[in-house]
Amino acid sequence: MRINQNVMANNASRNLAGTSVQLGKSLEKLSSGFRINRAADDAAGLVISQGLRAQTSGLKQATRNAQDGISVVQTAEGALNEVHTMLNRMRDLAVQSANPGANDTAARTAANSEITALKAEIDRISATTSFGATKLLDGNYGKTAGVLSAFDANNSLTVAAGDDISITVTGGGGAKTVELQAGTYTGAQFASMVQSAVKSAYAGSANAADAAFANSFTASATTVGAGAAITFSNGAGAIAAIADGNGTPLVTGFGAGNPLIGNLAAATGSGGTFQVGANSGETVALSITSVSTTTLSISGIDVTTDAGAAAAMTALDSAIATVSSTRGNLGALQNRFESMINNLQVTTENLSASESRIRDTDMAQEMVSFTKNQVLQQAGTAMLSQANQIPQTILSLLR
Repeated sequence: MRINQNVMANNASRNLAGTSVQLGKSLEKLSSGFRINRAADDAAGLVISQGLRAQTSGLKQATRNAQDGISVVQTAEGALNEVHTMLNRMRDLAVQSANPGANDTAARTAANSEITALKAEIDRISATTSFGATKLLDGNYGKTAGVLSAFDANNSLTVAAGDDISITVTGGGGAKTVELQAGTYTGAQFASMVQSAVKSAYAGSANAADAAFANSFTASATTVGAGAAITFSNGAGAIAAIADGNGTPLVTGFGAGNPLIGNLAAATGSGGTFQVGANSGETVALSITSVSTTTLSISGIDVTTDAGAAAAMTALDSAIATVSSTRGNLGALQNRFESMINNLQVTTENLSASESRIRDTDMAQEMVSFTKNQVLQQAGTAMLSQANQIPQTILSLLR
């Protein structure tokens, strides 16, 4: 029998400490509902479950994205439904006007006036129908506006020393070469510099056409993509041709206003893109054509004559077919979005179940372990107490 080393007490203490650790882990799992609360609980399981959790979260967001897609489609399709109604009314008016035996000039003029009003409304719908700040029916949905090549990403243009423009005013005193001031300009600064230079070049001209041009000429800048377009306007003044110093025309059909500097790249993009999956590249594109009277080829219809009424019916039949095709595509895409949502929800459910099997606590099994550890803790405490009392029996030998 030994006093300095109570092996039985040490053994009971070690087992009691291990039981306490396991009891603490069971309490943590039961209270949190997770079998894995830290990487040490199951390192491999944590890696797998985190991947599944990211996929599940991504699929839930993809479901919301697809629902947004349905909202966009419904917004566009609702507007097109009204366009359809107006096109049908315009065709009825064309058919009415094609009946000269019962309609006089006044009746045809009235029908044409209503058609004009309906065309204006179609153009308004095309220009203003939006989802948030995104226009849907103007033909640019999902497209990036073209950038004017002469302007850089900071919307600036560098004019080198010796750069100039040549202006020939119809009825004027002859071509004038206008020297531009060298420097780097924003679009607005460049327009201001050109306007000032041109007006100075024509100031005090004895020729009436030149004087009128000097008084009416303006230059302005408008944003085009990441750059700007410089627009000349001559108001009611004389018509002019404008070219660079080498004679290359900078504008064509100069009149109400045309872009001046650089080549305007075409808009890029095929439509709006929706992220409908949890991973990169899982997208669906939505393209919506413009439904203005110009793109529908009905801007010039006139039903005040027999030939005009007949032509209007043909043009309106084509426009109705175009809008019908667009609506059909939108309807098909809406059905596709709805199928995507169903699939995403099922996939989310299955991945959630997989993650749960790895990460969540099996409450029944863990309660069995918890009960066992409780009993072991109580027994261990009792045995440690007994082991600590055994050395006291040695005192009886010393009496």
